[in-house]
Amino acid sequence: MNERERARRPGGRSARVGAEVHQAVTDLIGERGYGNFTVRDVAARAGVADSSIYRRWGNLETLLTDVALTRLNARSPMPDTGSLAGDLRAYAAQVAREITGPDGPAVLHLAVALSNSGQQGMRAGADLRAERTRQLQSVLDRARERGEPAPDTLEVLDHVLAPMYIRVLFGMGPLTQDYIDGLVTRLL
Repeated sequence: MNERERARRPGGRSARVGAEVHQAVTDLIGERGYGNFTVRDVAARAGVADSSIYRRWGNLETLLTDVALTRLNARSPMPDTGSLAGDLRAYAAQVAREITGPDGPAVLHLAVALSNSGQQGMRAGADLRAERTRQLQSVLDRARERGEPAPDTLEVLDHVLAPMYIRVLFGMGPLTQDYIDGLVTRLL
């Protein structure tokens, strides 16, 4: 492959730099907390020039919003187990893996901090809630099509996801499968 073909290949250096910058932000949030680092700190950690970050994201808040949306807004395939209880248990377990993974708590703290940091942060929070609502709505709609009674999305958020987020944000113990199953059982 010649140099020109390599430059056109999607995902190459640009994707690698983006991933390294995202990881640097996530690491810094985990180590220092929101608001305790600069673009220069991110660039140094990622091994890129400050100008690369400013050119791509414009400012630190835009970068932080992008990290939160990318990490928490992953469009994982929605479970289809054949029952609402099975789907909700599988979906909740999937969310639990996302938020308790190596970067999960740091990214959750970032999302909370951003939601209190101006218009762009509020939009990021709204986008995250909209994606979770869309995901849940697809599970609930499928259950209704099968003839199963289903709660509304806010009930699932309140009774299944919110307790999981609270446990992770405040370090209140593991999200075991038994705990997750109990949340779904109590909801249904």
